[in-house]
Amino acid sequence: MKPSKILLTILFLSYSTDYFAYSQPAIASVQGISIPAAGNSWIVNDQEGSEKIITSKGISNWSKKNDIIRTYFLISKAGKLELAIRAKAVSGKSVVSISVDGESRELNIEGNSFQNLEAGSFTLNAPGYHSIDIRGISREGASFAEITDFILHGPVTEDKVYFVKDDFYFGRRGPSVHLNYELPPEASDIVGFYNELTIPEGNDVQGSYFMANGFGEGYFGIQVNSATERRILFSVWSPWKTDNPGEIPEDYKIKLLKKGPDVTAGEFGNEGSGGQSYRKYYWKAGTTYRFLLQGKPSENGSTDYTAWFFAPEINRWELIASFRRPKTSTYLKNLHSFLENFIPETGNIERKGNWGNQWVCNSSGKWTELTKAKFTADATARKEARLDYSGGIENGRFYLRNCGFFNDNTVINSTFSRPGTGTPPDIDFTLLK
Repeated sequence: MKPSKILLTILFLSYSTDYFAYSQPAIASVQGISIPAAGNSWIVNDQEGSEKIITSKGISNWSKKNDIIRTYFLISKAGKLELAIRAKAVSGKSVVSISVDGESRELNIEGNSFQNLEAGSFTLNAPGYHSIDIRGISREGASFAEITDFILHGPVTEDKVYFVKDDFYFGRRGPSVHLNYELPPEASDIVGFYNELTIPEGNDVQGSYFMANGFGEGYFGIQVNSATERRILFSVWSPWKTDNPGEIPEDYKIKLLKKGPDVTAGEFGNEGSGGQSYRKYYWKAGTTYRFLLQGKPSENGSTDYTAWFFAPEINRWELIASFRRPKTSTYLKNLHSFLENFIPETGNIERKGNWGNQWVCNSSGKWTELTKAKFTADATARKEARLDYSGGIENGRFYLRNCGFFNDNTVINSTFSRPGTGTPPDIDFTLLK
């Protein structure tokens, strides 16, 4: 018995969905690895405007022809890449250019509903980070397109592909990296921590926080806040665990004891809460700055923390601030440094710092040099959302490096030793203001 015409039609529809997909020019039907634009894309020629175009939903409000939108991913094997994008035109028709490793294709986008559009085949000659560049050629509507994902398939996806899958805010900020200094066994009463920090020229990228003197209850370092503003920042966390400083009970609040000239002091929140101080100071890349922290038990079961900054342009130690932390009686512990980026729009730009000549002083006034440090990284690195992080020894100093999508990363929990200088800092705490 022959199947009916209706049955033949049903069978044809059931087994031929790929046919209908391929019969429409440039519409992709193949499943692949979807890379969200929201967490992996930047406008590389206009960081200040990118927050309006790259949002938590992807790419939108894209109207400038000169905008270059770059999307990063890392492959484990070289080979052929088949690329599609999930996109729609807001109205009318748009033409865009898509480039991968110097190969370019033009793609027509039309229709106001999202569809997967094939962009073509590309050859990736080496494992590691690669990028997709997209720019507008022509448009009939107010913007070129809205794009949610870049879809990778083909031989290069047969091995692992790395990209930011979630937590887009932190993914676009990039991985934070740390140096955790090894303390001598006898260092149970450390009251002073000295460190030196140099930012190589060209690495003073906006959004960078180069933290020099970190300790169990706070941190002290320098920031690049904008094109015109830089800060020296010193903060102490409250023992009351909250991200809202308004919730801290009075007897858990950090108390400001004193502050230096031109220093602003107040409270901070969002990443824990506590007391914060900062001084606007236009420090310079290529110059070595010195940081000194004192921490020692004080009255009524509290601890006092004081930070001083030495700039060669000023040629003297200057007070940043002194805070009292209640319900804490301790000497300095968990000494560390770190490098982080706090502006997502600059998370695609590499930055680096050099830390050297670390010393600690005990309550008897004896200085001990710190020459070993363990390299660690944050959750963004540990879950392999971003692999552009490294640390180690360079010219006798520790270094930290992150962002920029470089390939030579460092194994987390690696330990490094720098050569000792043997010359302790010449500091008398009693003479400091």
